[in-house]
Amino acid sequence: MATFLYKIGRFAFRRRHFVALIWVALLTLAGVGAASAPTAGSSSFSIPGTEAQKAFDLLESRYPGMSADGATARVVFRAPSGEKMSAAANKAAVKKTVKALGDGSEVTSVTDPFKTHSLSKDGAIAYTQVRYDVSGMELEDASKDALNEAAKEARDTGLTVEVGGDALQAAPETGSTEVIGIAVAAVVLVITFGSLIAAGLPLLTALIGVGIGVSTIAALAKALDLGSTTSTLAMMIGLAVGIDYALFIVSRYRAELAEGREREEAAGRAVGTAGSAVVFAGLTVVIALVGLAVVNIPMLTKMGVAAAGTVAIAVLIALTMIPALLGYTGRMVQPAGQKSKLLGGGRAAKKPARPNMGTRWASFVVRRPVAVLLLGVVGLGAAAVPATSLELGLPDDGSQPTSTTQRRAYDLLSDGFGPGFNGPLMVVVDAKSSNDPKAAVTKVTDTVKDLKNVVSVTPATYNKAGDTAMITVVPDSKPSSVKTEDLVHAIRDAGGEIKAGTDAEVLVTGTTAMNIDFSQKLNDALVPYLALVVGLAFLLLIVVFRSVLVPLKAALGFLLSVMAALGAVVAVFQWGWLAGLMGVEETGPIMSMMPIFMVGVVFGLAMDYEVFLVTRMREAYVHGEKPAQAIVTGFKHGARVVTAAAVIMIAVFSGFIGSSESMIKMIGFGLAIAVFFDAFVVRMAIVPAVLALLGKRAWWLPKWLDRALPNVDVEGEGLRAHDTDRPKDGDADEDRKLARV
Repeated sequence: MATFLYKIGRFAFRRRHFVALIWVALLTLAGVGAASAPTAGSSSFSIPGTEAQKAFDLLESRYPGMSADGATARVVFRAPSGEKMSAAANKAAVKKTVKALGDGSEVTSVTDPFKTHSLSKDGAIAYTQVRYDVSGMELEDASKDALNEAAKEARDTGLTVEVGGDALQAAPETGSTEVIGIAVAAVVLVITFGSLIAAGLPLLTALIGVGIGVSTIAALAKALDLGSTTSTLAMMIGLAVGIDYALFIVSRYRAELAEGREREEAAGRAVGTAGSAVVFAGLTVVIALVGLAVVNIPMLTKMGVAAAGTVAIAVLIALTMIPALLGYTGRMVQPAGQKSKLLGGGRAAKKPARPNMGTRWASFVVRRPVAVLLLGVVGLGAAAVPATSLELGLPDDGSQPTSTTQRRAYDLLSDGFGPGFNGPLMVVVDAKSSNDPKAAVTKVTDTVKDLKNVVSVTPATYNKAGDTAMITVVPDSKPSSVKTEDLVHAIRDAGGEIKAGTDAEVLVTGTTAMNIDFSQKLNDALVPYLALVVGLAFLLLIVVFRSVLVPLKAALGFLLSVMAALGAVVAVFQWGWLAGLMGVEETGPIMSMMPIFMVGVVFGLAMDYEVFLVTRMREAYVHGEKPAQAIVTGFKHGARVVTAAAVIMIAVFSGFIGSSESMIKMIGFGLAIAVFFDAFVVRMAIVPAVLALLGKRAWWLPKWLDRALPNVDVEGEGLRAHDTDRPKDGDADEDRKLARV
């Protein structure tokens, strides 16, 4: 592989005009496609194989035209202090609002609270429910404006009016902190390379790669049913890995120049060696993201595949566009150890060169491996303690900031009708096979009424054929509580007995039941997913490192970092530690998809640093150095760059903490803290400590397995046959050629 990538690097360097033109053309094509495509909405949410989804599909077929997936809005009214909603003036204001809401072109129905008896016991609170024929993200601005205007006019009469539901759903905003993250990355690159030009290359190529990936997602959003969150995730991961992959190749290029190689040869060798590590690191990320398909939740699968596509683009750009741009820069990118004059280069050294920080740190770890190992493991273990109280759920209006009308509507409904009113359960009775459908539905209603934690059960609503009924059940507990989950299971258990006696099938659905099934499906898929992703990556790393213990150590280290990261997420978003600093206005359960998503993404990113750092050690060991010295050599050449890459990735992920979308905020924080733990504790401390303790055994591989595995030559051993080095003075002739170009 090293030889193949070496040839690609030299080709891209020589044919830089052609390579640059190809990528610019792809960016333009993707941009035109995105500009002409319809705006991405919220992707359809389905959970195949669950009871809630089965009931939802049944409603779609038995109640045609009901737009079960359409947006809803609850307009909640509260009378002034001391008054009731039944007062003439208040009643007139509500009826006027109901009439105004019903005039919308996308509205399918509006309820009159005085006809549906949607009044609180004390008569102070009422609500009307508005249904639309499209989803919240697909609603036209005119419909949203009409909803807000109707609420405003009702407020002008003296009523307190708030609007809940998903009709006012808006696309997430990332905020200015995303730009700050990129700015931090730029500063780190300048410090690392000592050159503005060299620092600009990874940023430029990463932005081009993300631009192509995100624009392609936008262009295909309508056709592939991709939500707005999909592009945000792809941007987050694509930007981070794009900068890192380019950083490693540019760094290796400068190191090759420092050894006296010509620029074209240095570009080829940089892609052949560091590029090999980029390919395998990218493969681990792609495996982890595509592996999310194991969960069998379409939304999660699409997010993973889209992000994996952006990572693949980042790898291809690093292997081709970086050497092409290096061909344009000429002497503006200087050998390692040299800075540009603008940043203080060219000055005489005042002190003799001393070992760099990576060398000194690795030497310390090699001398004190047991102490470093114990300190790292205990520290991560302490950070992981909060994960033992992890509570999973999905956000609803109750998790919104109190400044939003959705949250205020949620609180008003809880005050007037009880906490369970915001998460009603929909019981669907399929009595098509029953001899007496109405008797079966009556039995279901009576059975559910007798269960614990049930406040009310509405009369059944039949379809035209009379063989299917919907029953709404209001629990006595809030949607995200354990009691509500127990009630869902109790209804389903009772449904089994009812089916045995009546042949009628009882199904529980609704938003609350869907959330419960979603969480359960994710929990059930976590172990198989972990086994698949870690297993495939383990095999891949055996091929890369020609070792059994090094990949095993990498996987165990990953488990430590991901558990510590989950503990930090629980501490901030569930317990409320540093919540104000992170902009978390409301604490609550951790999103159900967070553990499995962190396992996938963090594993892929963790393997990046493992591959980049340990391949340098492997390279030194293969070339004859003793195990302990190989560790120091690996850190001498790789620690500075890995540190810079980790800081950049942390900065990029931290930029998304400013998002208005709670899911993006949580993912941004979780990935940032996970990279911190994995890069600086696991890879920089635990890994060298373990390798120092293992010695030569770290690189042990059974002979039969060694013969069976393909030789991918990540260390670039095969490049010795292509060594066409010239004296460094030859750069002058080459620079004259570049000047003519």
